[in-house]
Amino acid sequence: MSRMIHSKYGYEPPEWVQADARLDRWYMDKKRRASKHGAFSLDKKWRKQHVWKK
Repeated sequence: MSRMIHSKYGYEPPEWVQADARLDRWYMDKKRRASKHGAFSLDKKWRKQHVWKK
């Protein structure tokens, strides 16, 4: 059995720690891109509907 490593999710095998790191980087990049381009913004959707109703 491989040695367990303490990560932010608890003690895990090294392979799981690497996978968690990749997923964390992917998630943070996805959030950064979404906020940068205005995706998933409720305000943006409201403005479009408000302009349409005028």
